[in-house]
Amino acid sequence: IDFSIDFTDAAIGHQHKRLSMANGSFVRELSDCRTFCRQADVDAMRANGLALGGTYDNAVVVEGEHILSPGGFRRADEAVRHKMLDALGDLALAGAPILGRYTGNRAGHAMTNRLLRALFAQPDAYRIVECDAARRRSLPGAGVHLADIPAVA
Repeated sequence: IDFSIDFTDAAIGHQHKRLSMANGSFVRELSDCRTFCRQADVDAMRANGLALGGTYDNAVVVEGEHILSPGGFRRADEAVRHKMLDALGDLALAGAPILGRYTGNRAGHAMTNRLLRALFAQPDAYRIVECDAARRRSLPGAGVHLADIPAVA
């Protein structure tokens, strides 16, 4: 997966990350990455009775160059990692692991959903393959143990 984001908020800015999702990278690199939003978005959601369970601990709240959540980001590039996490969750709706490459540039849930719909609308655009033992060992989650999962995930 290869992902880029670009936000006007100085606390986030432009971020880019490329990861191979084989052999537990999801758990070690993405699973602890929180969603993020602007304080103005939090105020608007709460005014409409939404995001009532949201806290500064389970989401990173920013305002311009300031990070309002105590402790700040867990990683300098946590925002782009969270967007990657979102994309992987959306791609999981395909119903089986995707052996391929995903590139997202300022992408979100709706765009990834449109991608899957377009892919599955063309039967000659994909094929379903049986994975041998070697391929299964390289899939996300292979070889991951409970101790590998961050306590914050």
